[in-house]
Amino acid sequence: MAYSQFNYKRIKDELGITDRPKTLFAEQPPVEPSKSLIDILERNTFFSFFSEKSRSEGIVINVLAEICIRNKDKVSLYSGPILNADEKRGLNGECDFILSAGEQKYHIDAPLFCLIEAEENDIKKNIPQCIAQMEGARVYNQNEGKEALCMYGCVTTGETWQFLALENSVCWIDTKRYSLAELPLILGILQKIIEAQ
Repeated sequence: MAYSQFNYKRIKDELGITDRPKTLFAEQPPVEPSKSLIDILERNTFFSFFSEKSRSEGIVINVLAEICIRNKDKVSLYSGPILNADEKRGLNGECDFILSAGEQKYHIDAPLFCLIEAEENDIKKNIPQCIAQMEGARVYNQNEGKEALCMYGCVTTGETWQFLALENSVCWIDTKRYSLAELPLILGILQKIIEAQ
């Protein structure tokens, strides 16, 4: 079994994780996007509605790259990495995107944020996969001697973003979903996640 095979029941039964709603980022200060990001998104948004791949290339990677540029040498971005943490528990396979602590390397050092693209534009359906990847990232860090008290994640369609936080055996799912029109808030949340590590 791999990350993509998890559903809500398997998350609870096999990983011992329960999901609960919570306001995660109340009164979050926004981070204004750079002019170059605004220009890129304005150019790409029209073409990014046609498929998951086009949303990934046109929207998601550019938003994540923006936060990495703002935090140069503090965080690195990996697209499509394999994160094998514990194959016996099904915590293995490909991730859509991972933000990792530290400068860019050829291997993932300390994952701190996992992002899943919502297949079929269905955020709720893809939350279990994100939780599994967050647990995989936590186990990966433990194996590397880099304990993280909280692991963060997000499921996005590109146009809509929903954040998650995994603490112990509870995954908190943000009660608010952010639209791309709220880009400064999305960037602010990503910045807060990076600073929390």
